[in-house]
Amino acid sequence: MGCGRQLAGLLILAATMVASARAFASPAIGRPAPALVVATIDGGTFDLAAERGHVVLVNFWATWCPPCRHEMPLIDAFAARHRAEGLVVLGLSVDRRRDRREVIEAMRPFQYLAGLADGAGANGFGPPQALPMTYLIDTGGVVRAVIVPGRGELTDEMLETAMAPLLGSTAPQ
Repeated sequence: MGCGRQLAGLLILAATMVASARAFASPAIGRPAPALVVATIDGGTFDLAAERGHVVLVNFWATWCPPCRHEMPLIDAFAARHRAEGLVVLGLSVDRRRDRREVIEAMRPFQYLAGLADGAGANGFGPPQALPMTYLIDTGGVVRAVIVPGRGELTDEMLETAMAPLLGSTAPQ
Protein backbone atom coordinates (compact mmCIF):
# COMPACT_ATOMS: atom_id res chain seq x y z
CA MET A 1 0.00 0.00 0.00
CA GLY A 2 2.82 2.42 0.91
CA CYS A 3 4.46 2.00 -2.51
CA GLY A 4 1.16 2.67 -4.29
CA ARG A 5 0.64 5.92 -2.37
CA GLN A 6 4.20 7.02 -3.07
CA LEU A 7 3.76 6.30 -6.75
CA ALA A 8 0.45 8.18 -6.84
CA GLY A 9 2.10 11.10 -5.03
CA LEU A 10 4.96 11.14 -7.50
CA LEU A 11 2.55 11.08 -10.45
CA ILE A 12 0.60 14.00 -9.01
CA LEU A 13 3.83 15.91 -8.39
CA ALA A 14 5.04 15.24 -11.94
CA ALA A 15 1.71 16.37 -13.43
CA THR A 16 1.82 19.55 -11.32
CA MET A 17 5.38 20.29 -12.45
CA VAL A 18 4.45 19.83 -16.12
CA ALA A 19 1.40 22.09 -15.71
CA SER A 20 3.52 24.71 -13.93
CA ALA A 21 6.17 24.60 -16.65
CA ARG A 22 3.49 25.12 -19.30
CA ALA A 23 1.95 27.97 -17.33
CA PHE A 24 5.29 29.78 -17.18
CA ALA A 25 6.66 28.84 -20.59
CA SER A 26 7.59 31.79 -22.75
CA PRO A 27 5.02 32.67 -25.38
CA ALA A 28 5.94 30.99 -28.64
CA ILE A 29 6.59 32.76 -31.90
CA GLY A 30 3.56 32.42 -34.17
CA ARG A 31 1.16 31.91 -31.24
CA PRO A 32 -1.26 34.45 -29.76
CA ALA A 33 0.31 36.64 -27.10
CA PRO A 34 -0.95 35.85 -23.60
CA ALA A 35 -2.97 38.20 -21.44
CA LEU A 36 -1.09 41.15 -19.98
CA VAL A 37 -2.81 43.78 -17.88
CA VAL A 38 -0.62 46.03 -15.78
CA ALA A 39 -0.83 49.40 -14.06
CA THR A 40 1.60 51.84 -15.62
CA ILE A 41 3.85 54.00 -13.47
CA ASP A 42 2.08 57.11 -14.76
CA GLY A 43 -1.21 55.94 -13.24
CA GLY A 44 -2.78 54.41 -16.34
CA THR A 45 -3.43 50.82 -17.32
CA PHE A 46 -1.86 48.83 -20.13
CA ASP A 47 -4.01 45.99 -21.50
CA LEU A 48 -2.35 44.07 -24.32
CA ALA A 49 -5.73 42.86 -25.64
CA ALA A 50 -6.83 46.48 -26.05
CA GLU A 51 -3.79 47.13 -28.26
CA ARG A 52 -5.08 44.98 -31.15
CA GLY A 53 -4.48 46.94 -34.32
CA HIS A 54 -1.13 48.20 -33.00
CA VAL A 55 2.29 46.63 -33.16
CA VAL A 56 3.50 46.13 -29.58
CA LEU A 57 6.98 45.75 -28.15
CA VAL A 58 7.09 44.39 -24.58
CA ASN A 59 10.51 44.66 -22.97
CA PHE A 60 11.18 42.88 -19.66
CA TRP A 61 13.89 44.68 -17.71
CA ALA A 62 15.11 45.52 -14.20
CA THR A 63 16.80 48.50 -12.56
CA TRP A 64 19.66 46.24 -11.40
CA CYS A 65 20.31 44.82 -14.90
CA PRO A 66 23.11 46.75 -16.71
CA PRO A 67 22.29 45.34 -20.19
CA CYS A 68 18.64 46.32 -19.64
CA ARG A 69 19.55 49.87 -18.69
CA HIS A 70 21.96 50.08 -21.63
CA GLU A 71 19.27 49.30 -24.22
CA MET A 72 16.58 51.61 -22.78
CA PRO A 73 17.71 54.74 -24.71
CA LEU A 74 17.72 52.69 -27.93
CA ILE A 75 14.19 51.41 -27.25
CA ASP A 76 13.01 54.95 -26.43
CA ALA A 77 14.43 56.38 -29.66
CA PHE A 78 12.93 53.49 -31.66
CA ALA A 79 9.54 54.04 -30.00
CA ALA A 80 9.62 57.77 -30.78
CA ARG A 81 10.54 57.12 -34.42
CA HIS A 82 7.74 54.61 -34.98
CA ARG A 83 4.93 55.87 -32.72
CA ALA A 84 3.13 57.43 -35.70
CA GLU A 85 3.12 54.01 -37.41
CA GLY A 86 1.14 52.52 -34.53
CA LEU A 87 3.98 51.15 -32.40
CA VAL A 88 3.23 50.82 -28.68
CA VAL A 89 6.10 50.05 -26.29
CA LEU A 90 5.84 48.78 -22.74
CA GLY A 91 8.83 48.37 -20.46
CA LEU A 92 7.81 45.78 -17.88
CA SER A 93 10.10 45.92 -14.87
CA VAL A 94 10.62 42.75 -12.86
CA ASP A 95 11.70 44.78 -9.84
CA ARG A 96 9.67 44.28 -6.68
CA ARG A 97 6.76 46.56 -5.92
CA ARG A 98 8.72 48.06 -3.04
CA ASP A 99 11.30 49.28 -5.61
CA ARG A 100 8.71 51.36 -7.49
CA ARG A 101 10.60 54.62 -6.83
CA GLU A 102 13.75 53.23 -8.44
CA VAL A 103 11.72 52.11 -11.45
CA ILE A 104 10.13 55.54 -11.80
CA GLU A 105 13.54 57.19 -11.53
CA ALA A 106 15.05 54.85 -14.13
CA MET A 107 12.17 55.61 -16.53
CA ARG A 108 12.27 59.39 -16.03
CA PRO A 109 14.33 60.12 -19.19
CA PHE A 110 12.15 57.90 -21.40
CA GLN A 111 8.78 58.45 -23.05
CA TYR A 112 7.51 54.88 -23.48
CA LEU A 113 5.07 53.20 -21.07
CA ALA A 114 6.36 51.29 -18.08
CA GLY A 115 4.88 49.09 -15.40
CA LEU A 116 5.86 46.60 -12.73
CA ALA A 117 5.31 42.91 -13.44
CA ASP A 118 4.92 42.40 -9.69
CA GLY A 119 1.66 44.35 -9.74
CA ALA A 120 0.19 42.96 -12.97
CA GLY A 121 -3.48 42.05 -12.90
CA ALA A 122 -2.72 39.42 -15.53
CA ASN A 123 0.68 38.33 -16.80
CA GLY A 124 0.48 35.30 -19.04
CA PHE A 125 4.09 35.90 -20.07
CA GLY A 126 5.24 34.71 -16.65
CA PRO A 127 8.70 35.49 -15.36
CA PRO A 128 11.25 36.10 -18.13
CA GLN A 129 13.81 33.37 -18.77
CA ALA A 130 16.54 36.01 -18.99
CA LEU A 131 16.94 39.77 -18.90
CA PRO A 132 16.52 41.79 -20.95
CA MET A 133 13.86 39.97 -22.94
CA THR A 134 11.77 41.59 -25.66
CA TYR A 135 8.61 40.37 -27.39
CA LEU A 136 7.38 41.78 -30.70
CA ILE A 137 3.64 41.36 -31.20
CA ASP A 138 1.81 42.06 -34.46
CA THR A 139 -1.46 43.96 -35.00
CA GLY A 140 -3.43 40.72 -34.61
CA GLY A 141 -1.94 39.97 -31.19
CA VAL A 142 0.45 37.25 -32.37
CA VAL A 143 4.03 36.97 -31.07
CA ARG A 144 6.29 37.45 -34.10
CA ALA A 145 9.73 37.64 -32.49
CA VAL A 146 11.46 37.17 -29.16
CA ILE A 147 14.77 38.92 -28.61
CA VAL A 148 16.83 37.38 -25.82
CA PRO A 149 20.37 37.82 -24.54
CA GLY A 150 22.97 35.71 -26.25
CA ARG A 151 22.49 37.15 -29.72
CA GLY A 152 24.71 40.06 -28.84
CA GLU A 153 23.73 43.54 -27.84
CA LEU A 154 20.36 44.84 -29.00
CA THR A 155 20.91 47.25 -31.87
CA ASP A 156 18.74 49.67 -33.78
CA GLU A 157 19.31 47.61 -36.92
CA MET A 158 18.10 44.47 -35.11
CA LEU A 159 14.88 46.24 -34.06
CA GLU A 160 14.34 47.80 -37.48
CA THR A 161 14.83 44.46 -39.25
CA ALA A 162 12.49 42.58 -36.88
CA MET A 163 9.83 45.30 -36.91
CA ALA A 164 9.88 46.26 -40.60
CA PRO A 165 7.40 43.55 -41.70
CA LEU A 166 5.13 44.36 -38.75
CA LEU A 167 5.10 48.11 -39.23
CA GLY A 168 5.01 47.96 -43.01
CA SER A 169 8.21 49.99 -43.23
CA THR A 170 11.50 49.05 -44.79
CA ALA A 171 14.51 48.06 -42.76
CA PRO A 172 17.61 50.19 -43.36
CA GLN A 173 20.00 48.79 -45.94
